[in-house]
Amino acid sequence: MKLETALHKYFGYSSFKTGQKEVISSILAGSDTIAMLPTGTGKSLCYQLPGYLLKGQVLIISPLISLMQDQVEQLMKIGEKRVIALNSFLHEDERKEAFQNLKRYKFIFISPEMLGVSFIIRKLQALSISLFVVDEAHCISQWGYDFRPDYSKLGEIRQKLGNPLTLALTATATAKVRDDIITSLGIKNITRVESSVDRPNIAFYLEKVTDYFSKQRLVLELVSRLKKPGIIYFSSKKAAEEMALTLMEKGICRANVYHSGLDPDSRVLIQQQFIHNQLDVICATSAFGMGVNKDNIRFIIHYHMPMQLESFLQEVGRAGRDGKPSIAILLYSPGDEQIQLQLAEGELPSEQQIDWLFSQINHESLTSHLNIKEDLQSRGGFTEIQWRIVQGFFELLNETTSLETLKETIKEFVNGRLMVKKSNIYRMKKWIDDDCCRREFILRYFEEANKKNEDPCCDYCGLQLDEYYSTEDGNTVVEIGKWEWKEYLSEILINSEMSE
Repeated sequence: MKLETALHKYFGYSSFKTGQKEVISSILAGSDTIAMLPTGTGKSLCYQLPGYLLKGQVLIISPLISLMQDQVEQLMKIGEKRVIALNSFLHEDERKEAFQNLKRYKFIFISPEMLGVSFIIRKLQALSISLFVVDEAHCISQWGYDFRPDYSKLGEIRQKLGNPLTLALTATATAKVRDDIITSLGIKNITRVESSVDRPNIAFYLEKVTDYFSKQRLVLELVSRLKKPGIIYFSSKKAAEEMALTLMEKGICRANVYHSGLDPDSRVLIQQQFIHNQLDVICATSAFGMGVNKDNIRFIIHYHMPMQLESFLQEVGRAGRDGKPSIAILLYSPGDEQIQLQLAEGELPSEQQIDWLFSQINHESLTSHLNIKEDLQSRGGFTEIQWRIVQGFFELLNETTSLETLKETIKEFVNGRLMVKKSNIYRMKKWIDDDCCRREFILRYFEEANKKNEDPCCDYCGLQLDEYYSTEDGNTVVEIGKWEWKEYLSEILINSEMSE
Protein backbone atom coordinates (compact mmCIF):
# COMPACT_ATOMS: atom_id res chain seq x y z
CA MET A 1 0.00 0.00 0.00
CA LYS A 2 1.30 3.45 -0.93
CA LEU A 3 2.16 5.46 2.18
CA GLU A 4 -0.09 8.39 1.25
CA THR A 5 -2.97 5.96 0.78
CA ALA A 6 -2.35 4.44 4.22
CA LEU A 7 -2.05 7.92 5.72
CA HIS A 8 -5.47 8.90 4.39
CA LYS A 9 -7.03 5.57 5.30
CA TYR A 10 -5.99 5.58 8.95
CA PHE A 11 -5.71 9.29 9.75
CA GLY A 12 -7.55 11.21 7.04
CA TYR A 13 -4.52 13.30 6.05
CA SER A 14 -3.56 13.86 2.43
CA SER A 15 0.14 14.64 2.90
CA PHE A 16 3.01 14.18 5.34
CA LYS A 17 4.73 16.87 7.38
CA THR A 18 8.48 17.46 7.30
CA GLY A 19 10.44 14.29 8.01
CA GLN A 20 7.47 12.02 8.68
CA LYS A 21 7.58 10.05 5.43
CA GLU A 22 11.35 9.55 5.66
CA VAL A 23 11.06 8.16 9.20
CA ILE A 24 8.12 5.88 8.39
CA SER A 25 9.80 4.58 5.22
CA SER A 26 12.94 3.75 7.23
CA ILE A 27 10.93 1.86 9.86
CA LEU A 28 8.97 -0.12 7.28
CA ALA A 29 12.27 -1.03 5.59
CA GLY A 30 13.30 -2.67 8.88
CA SER A 31 15.92 -0.10 9.86
CA ASP A 32 16.44 1.14 13.41
CA THR A 33 15.92 4.89 13.22
CA ILE A 34 16.66 8.03 15.19
CA ALA A 35 14.58 11.05 14.22
CA MET A 36 14.97 14.65 15.30
CA LEU A 37 11.88 16.53 14.18
CA PRO A 38 10.85 20.00 15.40
CA THR A 39 8.21 20.28 18.12
CA GLY A 40 4.80 20.46 16.49
CA THR A 41 5.57 18.43 13.37
CA GLY A 42 3.71 15.28 14.41
CA LYS A 43 6.33 12.88 15.75
CA SER A 44 3.65 10.51 17.06
CA LEU A 45 2.52 9.69 13.52
CA CYS A 46 5.99 8.24 12.91
CA TYR A 47 5.12 5.23 15.07
CA GLN A 48 1.34 5.22 14.78
CA LEU A 49 1.19 4.66 11.02
CA PRO A 50 3.86 1.91 11.03
CA GLY A 51 1.92 0.34 13.90
CA TYR A 52 -1.01 -0.27 11.55
CA LEU A 53 1.23 -1.64 8.81
CA LEU A 54 3.33 -3.97 11.01
CA LYS A 55 2.20 -7.09 12.83
CA GLY A 56 2.56 -7.25 16.59
CA GLN A 57 2.55 -4.58 19.28
CA VAL A 58 4.09 -1.12 19.39
CA LEU A 59 5.69 -0.33 22.77
CA ILE A 60 6.13 3.40 23.42
CA ILE A 61 8.32 4.56 26.31
CA SER A 62 7.16 8.00 27.39
CA PRO A 63 8.43 10.23 30.24
CA LEU A 64 5.17 11.87 31.33
CA ILE A 65 1.73 10.56 32.26
CA SER A 66 0.09 13.60 30.66
CA LEU A 67 1.90 12.88 27.40
CA MET A 68 0.79 9.23 27.47
CA GLN A 69 -2.81 10.13 28.22
CA ASP A 70 -2.91 12.64 25.39
CA GLN A 71 -1.57 10.12 22.87
CA VAL A 72 -4.07 7.51 24.06
CA GLU A 73 -6.93 9.99 23.68
CA GLN A 74 -5.79 11.01 20.19
CA LEU A 75 -5.77 7.39 19.04
CA MET A 76 -9.16 6.75 20.59
CA LYS A 77 -10.58 9.77 18.75
CA ILE A 78 -9.82 8.08 15.43
CA GLY A 79 -11.56 4.92 16.64
CA GLU A 80 -8.57 2.93 17.90
CA LYS A 81 -9.60 0.86 20.92
CA ARG A 82 -6.48 -1.31 21.13
CA VAL A 83 -4.48 1.28 23.04
CA ILE A 84 -3.51 1.54 26.71
CA ALA A 85 -1.21 3.54 28.97
CA LEU A 86 0.30 1.50 31.79
CA ASN A 87 0.58 4.13 34.50
CA SER A 88 -0.82 5.23 37.86
CA PHE A 89 -4.07 6.42 36.25
CA LEU A 90 -5.16 2.78 36.03
CA HIS A 91 -7.12 1.49 39.01
CA GLU A 92 -6.04 -1.82 40.52
CA ASP A 93 -8.73 -3.84 38.76
CA GLU A 94 -7.99 -2.07 35.44
CA ARG A 95 -4.29 -2.80 35.82
CA LYS A 96 -4.94 -6.47 36.58
CA GLU A 97 -7.19 -6.85 33.56
CA ALA A 98 -4.69 -5.01 31.33
CA PHE A 99 -1.84 -7.37 32.16
CA GLN A 100 -4.06 -10.42 31.74
CA ASN A 101 -5.02 -9.27 28.23
CA LEU A 102 -1.92 -7.41 27.11
CA LYS A 103 -1.83 -9.17 23.75
CA ARG A 104 -5.15 -7.54 22.92
CA TYR A 105 -3.52 -4.10 22.59
CA LYS A 106 -1.76 -2.70 19.54
CA PHE A 107 -0.27 0.43 21.13
CA ILE A 108 1.15 0.14 24.66
CA PHE A 109 2.45 3.26 26.40
CA ILE A 110 4.66 2.84 29.46
CA SER A 111 7.03 4.88 31.62
CA PRO A 112 10.73 3.93 31.86
CA GLU A 113 10.33 3.50 35.63
CA MET A 114 7.74 0.74 35.17
CA LEU A 115 10.15 -1.13 32.90
CA GLY A 116 12.30 -1.70 35.96
CA VAL A 117 9.70 -4.13 37.36
CA SER A 118 10.59 -7.76 36.52
CA PHE A 119 6.92 -8.83 36.39
CA ILE A 120 6.22 -6.25 33.68
CA ILE A 121 9.28 -7.28 31.67
CA ARG A 122 8.08 -10.91 31.73
CA LYS A 123 4.67 -9.82 30.45
CA LEU A 124 6.27 -7.80 27.65
CA GLN A 125 8.58 -10.67 26.70
CA ALA A 126 5.49 -12.76 25.96
CA LEU A 127 4.40 -10.26 23.30
CA SER A 128 5.46 -9.89 19.68
CA ILE A 129 6.84 -6.35 19.78
CA SER A 130 7.17 -5.04 16.24
CA LEU A 131 8.38 -1.56 17.20
CA PHE A 132 10.17 -0.28 20.32
CA VAL A 133 9.67 3.50 20.50
CA VAL A 134 11.66 5.83 22.75
CA ASP A 135 9.83 9.16 22.88
CA GLU A 136 11.73 12.22 24.15
CA ALA A 137 14.90 10.20 23.57
CA HIS A 138 17.18 13.04 24.72
CA CYS A 139 16.31 11.90 28.26
CA ILE A 140 18.70 8.97 27.66
CA SER A 141 21.85 11.07 27.43
CA GLN A 142 23.65 12.38 30.49
CA TRP A 143 24.68 15.27 28.22
CA GLY A 144 21.03 15.99 27.43
CA TYR A 145 19.19 18.78 29.20
CA ASP A 146 16.52 16.49 30.68
CA PHE A 147 18.45 13.35 31.65
CA ARG A 148 16.37 10.65 33.36
CA PRO A 149 18.32 7.82 35.06
CA ASP A 150 15.70 5.21 34.13
CA TYR A 151 16.04 6.17 30.46
CA SER A 152 19.71 5.17 30.57
CA LYS A 153 18.64 1.56 31.20
CA LEU A 154 16.57 1.30 28.01
CA GLY A 155 19.41 -0.33 26.07
CA GLU A 156 19.38 -3.19 28.58
CA ILE A 157 15.57 -3.37 28.47
CA ARG A 158 15.65 -3.46 24.68
CA GLN A 159 18.07 -6.38 24.85
CA LYS A 160 15.80 -8.28 27.26
CA LEU A 161 12.95 -7.84 24.78
CA GLY A 162 14.98 -9.37 21.95
CA ASN A 163 16.31 -6.14 20.36
CA PRO A 164 13.11 -5.24 18.48
CA LEU A 165 13.04 -2.70 15.66
CA THR A 166 13.62 0.65 17.38
CA LEU A 167 12.62 4.27 16.80
CA ALA A 168 14.13 7.05 18.93
CA LEU A 169 12.32 10.39 18.73
CA THR A 170 13.38 13.84 19.91
CA ALA A 171 12.79 17.47 18.98
CA THR A 172 15.86 19.08 20.53
CA ALA A 173 19.14 17.18 20.70
CA THR A 174 22.62 18.29 19.70
CA ALA A 175 24.81 16.00 17.58
CA LYS A 176 26.63 14.88 20.74
CA VAL A 177 23.37 13.93 22.44
CA ARG A 178 22.11 12.08 19.36
CA ASP A 179 25.30 10.01 19.27
CA ASP A 180 24.91 9.26 22.97
CA ILE A 181 21.31 8.07 22.40
CA ILE A 182 22.46 5.58 19.77
CA THR A 183 25.31 4.27 21.94
CA SER A 184 23.10 3.91 25.01
CA LEU A 185 20.46 1.95 23.10
CA GLY A 186 23.15 -0.41 21.80
CA ILE A 187 22.33 0.12 18.12
CA LYS A 188 25.20 -0.27 15.65
CA ASN A 189 23.56 0.45 12.30
CA ILE A 190 20.95 3.17 12.37
CA THR A 191 19.19 5.49 9.96
CA ARG A 192 19.25 9.15 10.91
CA VAL A 193 16.47 11.53 9.94
CA GLU A 194 17.45 14.96 11.17
CA SER A 195 15.34 17.98 10.30
CA SER A 196 16.04 21.57 11.23
CA VAL A 197 15.01 22.74 14.70
CA ASP A 198 13.85 25.96 13.09
CA ARG A 199 10.17 26.87 12.97
CA PRO A 200 10.08 29.84 10.55
CA ASN A 201 6.55 30.94 11.51
CA ILE A 202 7.61 31.53 15.14
CA ALA A 203 9.34 34.87 15.73
CA PHE A 204 11.53 35.65 18.76
CA TYR A 205 11.31 38.75 20.91
CA LEU A 206 13.48 39.57 23.94
CA GLU A 207 12.59 42.32 26.39
CA LYS A 208 14.91 43.32 29.24
CA VAL A 209 13.22 44.93 32.23
CA THR A 210 14.72 46.51 35.31
CA ASP A 211 12.86 44.55 37.99
CA TYR A 212 10.05 42.11 38.70
CA PHE A 213 7.54 44.92 39.24
CA SER A 214 8.12 46.12 35.68
CA LYS A 215 8.01 42.57 34.40
CA GLN A 216 4.63 41.89 35.94
CA ARG A 217 3.13 45.07 34.51
CA LEU A 218 4.56 44.26 31.09
CA VAL A 219 3.03 40.77 31.10
CA LEU A 220 -0.40 42.19 31.87
CA GLU A 221 -0.12 44.64 28.98
CA LEU A 222 1.19 42.00 26.57
CA VAL A 223 -1.53 39.49 27.40
CA SER A 224 -4.22 42.14 27.05
CA ARG A 225 -2.96 43.05 23.57
CA LEU A 226 -1.67 39.83 21.99
CA LYS A 227 -3.74 37.46 19.88
CA LYS A 228 -4.77 34.46 21.94
CA PRO A 229 -4.61 31.69 23.05
CA GLY A 230 -1.22 31.65 24.73
CA ILE A 231 0.96 30.10 27.42
CA ILE A 232 3.06 31.95 30.02
CA TYR A 233 5.88 29.85 31.49
CA PHE A 234 7.23 30.39 35.02
CA SER A 235 9.96 28.78 37.10
CA SER A 236 7.86 29.34 40.22
CA LYS A 237 4.49 27.75 41.01
CA LYS A 238 3.56 30.69 43.24
CA ALA A 239 4.34 33.26 40.54
CA ALA A 240 2.23 31.28 38.07
CA GLU A 241 -0.69 31.18 40.52
CA GLU A 242 -0.47 34.92 41.22
CA MET A 243 -0.40 35.84 37.54
CA ALA A 244 -3.38 33.63 36.66
CA LEU A 245 -5.38 35.15 39.49
CA THR A 246 -4.45 38.71 38.47
CA LEU A 247 -5.36 38.12 34.81
CA MET A 248 -8.79 36.85 35.87
CA GLU A 249 -9.47 39.51 38.49
CA LYS A 250 -8.60 42.34 36.08
CA GLY A 251 -10.87 40.84 33.43
CA ILE A 252 -8.03 40.59 30.92
CA CYS A 253 -8.76 37.02 29.83
CA ARG A 254 -9.91 33.58 30.93
CA ALA A 255 -6.84 32.18 32.66
CA ASN A 256 -5.86 29.31 34.90
CA VAL A 257 -2.71 27.85 36.42
CA TYR A 258 -1.05 24.48 35.74
CA HIS A 259 1.83 22.92 37.67
CA SER A 260 2.93 19.65 39.27
CA GLY A 261 1.43 20.64 42.64
CA LEU A 262 -2.12 20.18 41.31
CA ASP A 263 -3.83 16.83 41.63
CA PRO A 264 -3.96 14.72 38.42
CA ASP A 265 -7.69 15.25 37.85
CA SER A 266 -7.33 19.04 38.05
CA ARG A 267 -4.42 18.98 35.60
CA VAL A 268 -6.38 16.91 33.09
CA LEU A 269 -9.41 19.21 33.44
CA ILE A 270 -7.38 22.41 32.92
CA GLN A 271 -5.57 20.92 29.94
CA GLN A 272 -8.88 19.93 28.33
CA GLN A 273 -10.38 23.36 28.99
CA PHE A 274 -7.45 24.98 27.22
CA ILE A 275 -7.58 22.57 24.28
CA HIS A 276 -11.32 23.17 23.83
CA ASN A 277 -11.03 26.99 23.94
CA GLN A 278 -12.61 27.44 27.37
CA LEU A 279 -9.43 29.16 28.56
CA ASP A 280 -7.41 31.84 26.77
CA VAL A 281 -4.16 31.64 28.74
CA ILE A 282 -2.40 29.05 30.86
CA CYS A 283 0.12 30.21 33.47
CA ALA A 284 2.31 27.17 33.83
CA THR A 285 5.58 25.65 34.90
CA SER A 286 7.44 23.31 32.58
CA ALA A 287 5.04 20.54 33.68
CA PHE A 288 2.59 21.80 31.04
CA GLY A 289 2.80 21.34 27.31
CA MET A 290 4.08 17.92 26.31
CA GLY A 291 1.38 16.25 24.27
CA VAL A 292 -0.98 19.22 24.33
CA ASN A 293 -2.55 18.89 20.90
CA LYS A 294 -3.60 22.48 20.21
CA ASP A 295 -2.53 23.94 16.90
CA ASN A 296 -3.61 27.59 17.23
CA ILE A 297 -1.48 28.83 20.16
CA ARG A 298 -0.44 32.33 19.12
CA PHE A 299 2.07 33.31 21.81
CA ILE A 300 4.46 31.86 24.35
CA ILE A 301 5.81 34.16 27.06
CA HIS A 302 8.68 33.12 29.33
CA TYR A 303 8.32 35.07 32.55
CA HIS A 304 11.57 33.59 33.87
CA MET A 305 14.69 32.77 31.89
CA PRO A 306 14.63 29.06 30.91
CA MET A 307 17.44 26.78 32.07
CA GLN A 308 18.63 25.92 28.57
CA LEU A 309 18.04 26.53 24.88
CA GLU A 310 16.64 23.02 24.36
CA SER A 311 13.75 23.37 26.80
CA PHE A 312 13.16 26.94 25.58
CA LEU A 313 12.77 25.67 22.01
CA GLN A 314 10.56 22.79 23.11
CA GLU A 315 8.20 25.13 24.96
CA VAL A 316 8.27 27.75 22.20
CA GLY A 317 7.46 25.00 19.69
CA ARG A 318 4.01 24.59 21.18
CA ALA A 319 2.98 27.74 19.34
CA GLY A 320 1.95 28.03 15.72
CA ARG A 321 1.44 24.38 14.89
CA ASP A 322 -1.13 25.50 12.31
CA GLY A 323 1.67 27.22 10.42
CA LYS A 324 0.37 30.73 11.11
CA PRO A 325 2.55 33.54 12.53
CA SER A 326 3.21 33.21 16.27
CA ILE A 327 5.44 34.98 18.75
CA ALA A 328 7.84 33.75 21.46
CA ILE A 329 8.63 36.43 24.04
CA LEU A 330 11.30 36.10 26.72
CA LEU A 331 11.34 38.64 29.55
CA TYR A 332 14.61 39.05 31.40
CA SER A 333 15.35 40.95 34.58
CA PRO A 334 18.71 41.05 36.39
CA GLY A 335 19.29 37.98 38.53
CA ASP A 336 16.99 35.62 36.60
CA GLU A 337 19.91 33.26 36.03
CA GLN A 338 20.34 32.83 39.79
CA ILE A 339 16.90 31.24 39.97
CA GLN A 340 17.96 28.65 37.41
CA LEU A 341 21.27 27.96 39.14
CA GLN A 342 19.40 27.30 42.40
CA LEU A 343 16.92 25.02 40.65
CA ALA A 344 19.76 23.11 38.96
CA GLU A 345 21.48 22.50 42.28
CA GLY A 346 18.17 21.47 43.88
CA GLU A 347 17.57 18.76 41.29
CA LEU A 348 20.74 16.93 42.37
CA PRO A 349 21.68 15.47 45.77
CA SER A 350 24.26 17.56 47.59
CA GLU A 351 27.61 16.23 48.80
CA GLN A 352 26.33 16.57 52.36
CA GLN A 353 23.30 14.40 51.57
CA ILE A 354 25.49 11.77 49.92
CA ASP A 355 27.95 11.71 52.84
CA TRP A 356 25.08 11.42 55.31
CA LEU A 357 23.47 8.59 53.33
CA PHE A 358 26.63 6.49 53.28
CA SER A 359 27.16 7.09 56.98
CA GLN A 360 23.79 5.43 57.60
CA ILE A 361 24.27 2.27 55.57
CA ASN A 362 26.57 -0.67 55.20
CA HIS A 363 27.08 -3.27 52.50
CA GLU A 364 24.65 -5.75 54.07
CA SER A 365 21.77 -3.30 54.37
CA LEU A 366 22.18 -2.17 50.78
CA THR A 367 21.43 -5.65 49.48
CA SER A 368 17.90 -5.17 50.78
CA HIS A 369 17.66 -1.42 50.18
CA LEU A 370 14.00 -1.69 49.21
CA ASN A 371 13.21 -2.15 52.91
CA ILE A 372 15.08 0.98 53.98
CA LYS A 373 14.49 3.22 50.95
CA GLU A 374 11.55 5.21 52.26
CA ASP A 375 13.14 5.79 55.65
CA LEU A 376 16.49 6.98 54.29
CA GLN A 377 14.89 9.13 51.61
CA SER A 378 12.73 11.07 54.04
CA ARG A 379 15.37 11.32 56.77
CA GLY A 380 17.98 12.57 54.32
CA GLY A 381 15.64 15.14 52.78
CA PHE A 382 15.98 13.66 49.29
CA THR A 383 13.43 14.71 46.70
CA GLU A 384 11.98 12.03 44.46
CA ILE A 385 14.32 12.99 41.61
CA GLN A 386 17.38 13.13 43.89
CA TRP A 387 16.57 9.73 45.35
CA ARG A 388 16.00 8.18 41.93
CA ILE A 389 19.51 9.28 40.93
CA VAL A 390 21.09 7.79 44.05
CA GLN A 391 19.02 4.62 43.87
CA GLY A 392 20.19 3.96 40.34
CA PHE A 393 23.77 3.72 41.62
CA PHE A 394 22.79 1.28 44.40
CA GLU A 395 22.23 -1.32 41.72
CA LEU A 396 25.91 -1.10 40.75
CA LEU A 397 26.97 -2.37 44.16
CA ASN A 398 28.38 -5.89 44.22
CA GLU A 399 30.89 -7.90 46.19
CA THR A 400 33.84 -6.25 44.43
CA THR A 401 32.60 -2.68 44.84
CA SER A 402 33.31 -0.84 48.07
CA LEU A 403 30.94 1.67 49.59
CA GLU A 404 33.63 4.34 49.33
CA THR A 405 34.02 3.69 45.59
CA LEU A 406 30.26 3.86 45.09
CA LYS A 407 30.04 7.12 47.05
CA GLU A 408 32.75 8.74 44.95
CA THR A 409 31.09 7.48 41.76
CA ILE A 410 27.84 9.19 42.75
CA LYS A 411 29.63 12.42 43.64
CA GLU A 412 31.51 12.40 40.34
CA PHE A 413 28.26 11.93 38.43
CA VAL A 414 26.49 14.72 40.36
CA ASN A 415 29.36 17.15 39.77
CA GLY A 416 29.37 16.29 36.08
CA ARG A 417 25.64 16.84 35.75
CA LEU A 418 25.87 20.15 37.60
CA MET A 419 28.59 21.31 35.21
CA VAL A 420 26.35 20.44 32.24
CA LYS A 421 23.42 22.32 33.77
CA LYS A 422 25.51 25.40 34.57
CA SER A 423 26.94 25.40 31.06
CA ASN A 424 23.39 25.32 29.67
CA ILE A 425 22.34 28.24 31.88
CA TYR A 426 25.34 30.34 30.83
CA ARG A 427 24.59 29.57 27.16
CA MET A 428 20.99 30.72 27.64
CA LYS A 429 22.28 33.92 29.24
CA LYS A 430 24.62 34.42 26.28
CA TRP A 431 21.61 34.13 23.93
CA ILE A 432 20.00 36.94 25.93
CA ASP A 433 23.09 39.17 25.96
CA ASP A 434 24.52 38.58 22.48
CA ASP A 435 24.15 41.36 19.94
CA CYS A 436 23.06 39.11 17.05
CA CYS A 437 20.06 37.45 15.43
CA ARG A 438 18.22 35.24 17.95
CA ARG A 439 17.38 32.56 15.38
CA GLU A 440 20.91 32.42 13.97
CA PHE A 441 22.35 31.89 17.47
CA ILE A 442 20.06 28.87 18.01
CA LEU A 443 20.89 27.33 14.64
CA ARG A 444 24.62 27.68 15.29
CA TYR A 445 24.22 25.87 18.61
CA PHE A 446 22.54 22.95 16.84
CA GLU A 447 25.26 23.03 14.17
CA GLU A 448 22.86 23.95 11.40
CA ALA A 449 23.49 26.11 8.38
CA ASN A 450 22.64 29.80 8.59
CA LYS A 451 18.98 30.64 8.54
CA LYS A 452 17.02 31.70 5.52
CA ASN A 453 15.88 35.30 5.44
CA GLU A 454 12.82 34.95 7.64
CA ASP A 455 10.63 38.01 7.96
CA PRO A 456 9.58 38.66 10.64
CA CYS A 457 12.45 37.02 12.52
CA CYS A 458 13.35 38.55 15.89
CA ASP A 459 13.74 41.81 17.79
CA TYR A 460 17.36 42.12 16.60
CA CYS A 461 16.17 41.89 13.00
CA GLY A 462 13.58 44.63 13.50
CA LEU A 463 10.46 42.71 14.49
CA GLN A 464 7.63 44.83 15.89
CA LEU A 465 5.35 43.34 18.54
CA ASP A 466 2.26 45.16 17.31
CA GLU A 467 2.22 42.76 14.34
CA TYR A 468 0.99 40.13 16.82
CA TYR A 469 -1.63 42.26 18.58
CA SER A 470 -5.28 41.35 18.37
CA THR A 471 -7.50 43.57 16.21
CA GLU A 472 -10.70 42.42 17.90
CA ASP A 473 -12.75 44.97 19.83
CA GLY A 474 -13.57 44.48 23.47
CA ASN A 475 -10.07 43.65 24.74
CA THR A 476 -9.27 44.86 28.23
CA VAL A 477 -5.94 46.63 27.71
CA VAL A 478 -3.64 47.29 30.65
CA GLU A 479 -1.06 49.95 29.80
CA ILE A 480 2.31 50.21 31.50
CA GLY A 481 2.30 53.04 33.96
CA LYS A 482 -1.45 52.89 34.59
CA TRP A 483 -1.16 50.26 37.31
CA GLU A 484 -0.18 52.11 40.46
CA TRP A 485 2.34 50.65 42.90
CA LYS A 486 -0.19 50.64 45.78
CA GLU A 487 -2.56 48.49 43.77
CA TYR A 488 0.34 46.21 42.82
CA LEU A 489 1.42 45.80 46.46
CA SER A 490 -2.16 45.13 47.53
CA GLU A 491 -2.50 42.42 44.86
CA ILE A 492 0.72 40.70 45.94
CA LEU A 493 -0.21 40.72 49.65
CA ILE A 494 -3.68 39.32 48.96
CA ASN A 495 -2.41 36.65 46.61
CA SER A 496 0.37 35.66 49.01
CA GLU A 497 -2.15 35.12 51.80
CA MET A 498 -4.41 33.09 49.52
CA SER A 499 -1.62 30.83 48.26
CA GLU A 500 -0.29 29.93 51.71
